Amino acid sequence: MKGLLRKLELPAFIKDSRLTASVVSVLGLLLLATVVCFFINLWFGLALLLIWVLALIGVIYGAYIVADLTNNFVSNLSYRIKRGEQEAMIQMPMGIMLYDEHYQVQWVNPYLQLYLKDKDVIGHTIAGLDPELNDLITSAINEHKTDNQLVKWGQRTFEMSVQDDLGVVYLLDVTRYARIEERYQNERLAIGQIFIDNYDELSQSMGDQSVSTMSNYVSSALNAYAEKFNAYLKRVDEDHFLMLAHASDLQKMEDDKFSLLENLRVESSRRNIPLTLSIGIASGGDKLNDIADMAQSNLDLALGRGGDQVVVRDPGKQAHFYGGKSNPMEKRTRVRARMVSNALSELFKDADQVFVMGHKRPDMDAIGSGLGLVKIARLHQAKAHVILDTDQVNFDVGRLIDKMREEKEDQDVFMTPEEAMDAATDKSLLILVDHSKYSITYSQDLYDQMKDRLIVIDHHRRGEEFPENPMLVYVETYASSTCELVTELIEYQPQNDKLLTGLEASAMLAGITVDSKEFSLRTGTRTFDAASYLQSIGADNRVVSNLLKEDIDSFVQRSHLVATLKMIKDHIAILAGDDDQIYDPIIAAQAADTALSLKHVNASFAITRRDKDTIGISARSLGEINVQLIMEKMGGGGHLSNAATQLHDLTVDEAKDQLLKAIDEYLQENEE
Repeated sequence: MKGLLRKLELPAFIKDSRLTASVVSVLGLLLLATVVCFFINLWFGLALLLIWVLALIGVIYGAYIVADLTNNFVSNLSYRIKRGEQEAMIQMPMGIMLYDEHYQVQWVNPYLQLYLKDKDVIGHTIAGLDPELNDLITSAINEHKTDNQLVKWGQRTFEMSVQDDLGVVYLLDVTRYARIEERYQNERLAIGQIFIDNYDELSQSMGDQSVSTMSNYVSSALNAYAEKFNAYLKRVDEDHFLMLAHASDLQKMEDDKFSLLENLRVESSRRNIPLTLSIGIASGGDKLNDIADMAQSNLDLALGRGGDQVVVRDPGKQAHFYGGKSNPMEKRTRVRARMVSNALSELFKDADQVFVMGHKRPDMDAIGSGLGLVKIARLHQAKAHVILDTDQVNFDVGRLIDKMREEKEDQDVFMTPEEAMDAATDKSLLILVDHSKYSITYSQDLYDQMKDRLIVIDHHRRGEEFPENPMLVYVETYASSTCELVTELIEYQPQNDKLLTGLEASAMLAGITVDSKEFSLRTGTRTFDAASYLQSIGADNRVVSNLLKEDIDSFVQRSHLVATLKMIKDHIAILAGDDDQIYDPIIAAQAADTALSLKHVNASFAITRRDKDTIGISARSLGEINVQLIMEKMGGGGHLSNAATQLHDLTVDEAKDQLLKAIDEYLQENEE
């Protein structure tokens, strides 16, 4: 019996105290019953004792049988598990590699051996065995991307996991699923909206035969391009086309940088019908309606930036711009100006108050156009104010304010942002002038409060950062200034010859003069028409000259900044101010203009400190170099020939390094 007990090895679940207590309790009760029976009847007690002994033997024997069967089951299960692990490592469709601390291969399973082309791998380093695989493993370890990372090894795609502490690499071949996903991504639908920028204006001056010839030429050029990239093209209107393509074909168009724009512009110019295209394309959305809406939004963005370009943007992603290398063409007709003027009149009639706000540190263009809009609003019985803190202004705006006080003109036309926020109601309107990028607006708090009742009037190229759902947008990039646009709006208002005082007309003329660099840049016939109209209602050139006079300190600062000029890339000038000196933005812009007037300078960039945390860059160009695209690479924007950006928490030298990098990127893209 002792030998039997020694041989008996009870499994853990039989040794459980609860089971032992149950068995002991039953045997104890049976023994107690046996003792009681002895007092009642001897033979009955002996019989019950025999039963108790047999029960005890049965319990011990049963425990032995259960223990034996359990041990056999566990041993068999353990063997099967180990055998399954071994078979799995050898035969499962997953590559497994073991390596030591020196990255020498210690073992690979047969499945991975197939991908290594039956090479003798044991004892060789991974780098010596397969440099590509070694790069993938070391890159995953160094970048801490060791779990389920998709990698490309050879012609196949794997899901790779690395346990560097154990020296194990797992490679699961997911090529089939990767190809399915790739095919899905490639076959996503892309919707494009194509618009001929100046079709109406050209067709107005042509005969029917010439218009038909132009229409056929455009259709042929677009159809040939669509066929080249397997796209579907449908003419919706005389100047409007719809394009459908797969995402993979759209990528080919992007790689081609939409050569259609340049080819059509050059070829149409040779035919004396200078046409340009604006294209908005979107893909990747879950709903066709979302893709179509995004495509239309992208077209609006392309048109708002001056046309002659392509905007490709998927929902939730950053926009890509192509083209935009030519100056916007002046529109010969004023149809839109009349329509906007009428729309403004209707909006002003329903508003109780109108607030006009320019950009940070507003210049004469922002203030002059603001004064014009205030007078239009007041003509329609709406209270109107220009948002400005008159104690913190540029020197030219300060002279205008002093002149207005001297002549006692409109003392309450200016209002601080805080006063406007207190006075604004649900029927009030906010007009952004001379900018559309809300991050540079004069008062972010006022914008946030009134962004649902917003109007945008601007002459800069529209960027990605644009107010959502404004009530009215008038962005014309052909214009020299916002004052030019507002002057045209005034001409379509009743009593337009009595709307402005002589000083206000002079302020608007000063705004045109400043932004057109004294009528030398971005000027067209409508610019001179606007200037002529302002003079006819009282604008005085002498007042304009006095407003724009430069003080001595500013002249000295500008001269010092120009003295830092250094040439790079043959035709590009960079001016960099001292890092410990703060420059007025107007001085920096004037210095960039001065540099641009020098021989062999096609583009100039003035880098100055605006405050202790901000570096500003003013960019100017004669048109051959698109400074807007360069500034957009640095978070700014503007015109092809006039742009700027602001950088934070940098030194002047660090900003210069970023600028040089952006210029190099632009030149490389332009060369391509």
